[in-house]
Amino acid sequence: MAKPLVAIVGRPNVGKSTFFNRMCGKRTAIVEDTPGVTRDRIFEDAEWLNYQFTLVDTGGIEPASEDIILQQMKRQAELAIEACDVILFFVDAKDGLVAADHEVAEMLRKADKPVIVVVNKTETQRDQEMLYDFYALGIGEVYAISSAQGLGIGDLLDEVVKHFDPVEEEGETERPKYVALVGKPNVGKSSLTNRILGHQRSIVSDIPGTTRDAIDTPFSREGKPYVIIDTAGMRKKSRIEDKTVERYSVIRSLAAVRRADIVVVLIDAQEGISEQDVKIAGYVHEEGKPVVIAINKWDAVEKDTFTIEEYNKKIRSELSFMAYAPRLYISAKTGQRIDKLFLLIDQAYENANQRIGTGILNDCIREAVTAVEPPSDHGRRLKLYYATQVSAAPPTFVLFVNEAGLMHFSYQRYLENFLRKSFDFSGTPIRILIRERKEREQ
Repeated sequence: MAKPLVAIVGRPNVGKSTFFNRMCGKRTAIVEDTPGVTRDRIFEDAEWLNYQFTLVDTGGIEPASEDIILQQMKRQAELAIEACDVILFFVDAKDGLVAADHEVAEMLRKADKPVIVVVNKTETQRDQEMLYDFYALGIGEVYAISSAQGLGIGDLLDEVVKHFDPVEEEGETERPKYVALVGKPNVGKSSLTNRILGHQRSIVSDIPGTTRDAIDTPFSREGKPYVIIDTAGMRKKSRIEDKTVERYSVIRSLAAVRRADIVVVLIDAQEGISEQDVKIAGYVHEEGKPVVIAINKWDAVEKDTFTIEEYNKKIRSELSFMAYAPRLYISAKTGQRIDKLFLLIDQAYENANQRIGTGILNDCIREAVTAVEPPSDHGRRLKLYYATQVSAAPPTFVLFVNEAGLMHFSYQRYLENFLRKSFDFSGTPIRILIRERKEREQ
């Protein structure tokens, strides 16, 4: 049984994201005293009185605006309204009832869904007195809260869960794979998200920086559950001013990489690989995440017989530290090779989570040592005693030796490559940790 969906809507800067963050127990939505900061729908699970439901934070609705971004923000809110079970219509006690509130109310009235009017920012006696003005909207029950101070939220949620069906017991379900899309601004992350989902989940614009939040969207593909994380574009630090919304967006994108199960690094085929692409890929590598490199906008590139090999050569050179990552040339616009992308995502995820038995692993290490003798220094030769896998995601191995200082980085790289030839670790980094163990301990 699907969780009920609760949409948080209203005009800009009425405290929707502050409420969303308080309910979800973490700072998922960016909160600033700037209208229009939340642009896309943002989903998070919440719970109240044993009822589990999903909150949807939306961008502010400005019905009369002709601005392209604001029009798309309105469309995102409309999609949330169409899909939800209950609507929380946020208004501002400090501003009082304004014309834009009436316009939003008229839009909600057509939705034919349960609507609760939430009068936010009611911290003072004067604010409380403003409450009665909002009954003039004639659209639903009116509740006074303060998202910032946590006042009145319990009463509001009691009213919300009254609209839910009784909770049914469910069996265990497969855990979804969290897939983060990362890259420079305007590389096509939101377009790819929309293509995968089959509808406009994220706002798409040629203006860099349109996506500001790292947005989680659950979906299923061929019976498998996923959560796609569409992140904000990561700009160079020199282009990010301190204390700006964009700076928070980049921080949120980095955090999205950390919590993802697999990362898709998007590169713009028209621009080619850049220094910033290398930095982003380096960050993903350092976090030990399985990865697929997707070269987007391939449909817009003029090609000849050598085009793809030239691209491959450039990527191999610039991303030599990520030679394990499969490359795929795609088009989010046309849907070219999107099915193949998910095959690579699943494969990289499985490879990152595989475990190699100790006996098989040590047979492999012995074979590697037989093929290439370990290095020596001043008459002391490196001895490899045994290896064991200590964790997965990424696969991490501990190799016990007589002297750690004798392990040259080139021989460690050789061992890594030998492991990759013996087992399928495509799409994932692997870690080899060197530990000393004296011969008498054997």
